[in-house]
Amino acid sequence: MNTLSFAGLKSALLTPGRAACAAIALAVLALPVSHAQTAAPAPAAAAAVPVKLALIESLSGPFANTGEAVFRNIFWAVERVNARGGVLLPAAQGGMRPLQVQRFDSKGQNEEALSALRSAIDQGARIVMQGNSSATAAVLIDAINKHNEREPDKRVLFLNYSAVDPILTNEKCSFWHFRFDAHADMRMAALMDVLKSDGAVKSVYLIGQDYSFGQAVLREAKKQLAVQRPDVAIVGDELHPVGRVKDFAPYAVKIKASGAQAVITGNWGNDLTLLVKAAREVGYTGSFYTFYGNALGAPAAIGDAGIGKVVAVADWLPNVPGAQSEAFYQAFRERFPKPQDDYVHMRMQLMVETLAQSIEGAGSVEATAVARQMEKARVQLAGRSGSMRAADHQFQQPLVVGVMDKQGAAGVRFDVEGSGYGFRVVRDLPADKAQQPHSCQMQRY
Repeated sequence: MNTLSFAGLKSALLTPGRAACAAIALAVLALPVSHAQTAAPAPAAAAAVPVKLALIESLSGPFANTGEAVFRNIFWAVERVNARGGVLLPAAQGGMRPLQVQRFDSKGQNEEALSALRSAIDQGARIVMQGNSSATAAVLIDAINKHNEREPDKRVLFLNYSAVDPILTNEKCSFWHFRFDAHADMRMAALMDVLKSDGAVKSVYLIGQDYSFGQAVLREAKKQLAVQRPDVAIVGDELHPVGRVKDFAPYAVKIKASGAQAVITGNWGNDLTLLVKAAREVGYTGSFYTFYGNALGAPAAIGDAGIGKVVAVADWLPNVPGAQSEAFYQAFRERFPKPQDDYVHMRMQLMVETLAQSIEGAGSVEATAVARQMEKARVQLAGRSGSMRAADHQFQQPLVVGVMDKQGAAGVRFDVEGSGYGFRVVRDLPADKAQQPHSCQMQRY
């Protein structure tokens, strides 16, 4: 898809067979976003029964900003599908049907997420989306496996956009679970591709959140350092509580005292922003190799101290070269112009496109039929692409690594969140280079 502006979405994506339905479905584009509880068709489209998508995420508490960022991305992706009329199903299945996002607040708690899952199923959702906690993803996978065995007529699919503990597509892989983000080992390998050529780094400090994902990141960092940079000394190895640390100064002091020339962390949300801010305030001058240092307040928190020193890995960055990528980003910024809303995820757009393609290919919204289509899905959008690996349901896509710099510097046309800092792409790894082996032994349906 070539998109020149958000307004262009409303015409460029319409196909002749869908134009009539699209005229109704486009009413969804007028809905408010920031506090909407549901991304739904307008009343005029009530005759078309929507396909319900349940978003289970932290929408309150310390990580609410991450949940809202997810909602904006998925809402935008759903708008794009509904702008072309929705998903095309046989007449017996309702014909053209819009997608509808329903929000469920997990409050950052696994029990709340399980309660939300039950509520979503009771309300008719058969597609569940979550991602901002690998621990939560793990309990949802278990619950969905059990539910689908007990109630085969109400089976549910789980689309995961951010929970990147490798175990979820290895030992805990499930036919009902599909991951659209690169897992932690894939992301770490991309970071190491940059670190291995940084001869100035001779010592590193490892710090992460004390749960399955944070532990996996540090474990993989040690493993890959031993292979890629055996000359680098690990001078710190520390885990901290998730979302509970308000003052990272004691951690920053230890990092500085260790003499580490770089920090490797998988921290996200406020746990990352507060960490880099504390490091700046104590005068730490080393580099940060991060999974999520490219947004949610981190660039503004570290300021000039991060120029050339904060490295982030992602599936896409705003300064990825190319007219299609640039138009994609500008369309998002036109749709969500507030600086604090500037966090767009290509993988979430590809996820929703994959879902739409799979529903149409199945000619049904029944979970088993959609899953079988999703296993062989290939999608493209704005110059980026990806495909689902059927063996473990791990999406395969390119990865990019960027280095923080001032807006206006070479390769940094766009900044982040109005901070004046953006990320220059220094690696763009094709999907075949980013992929990792798996140990999944999946029960198929």
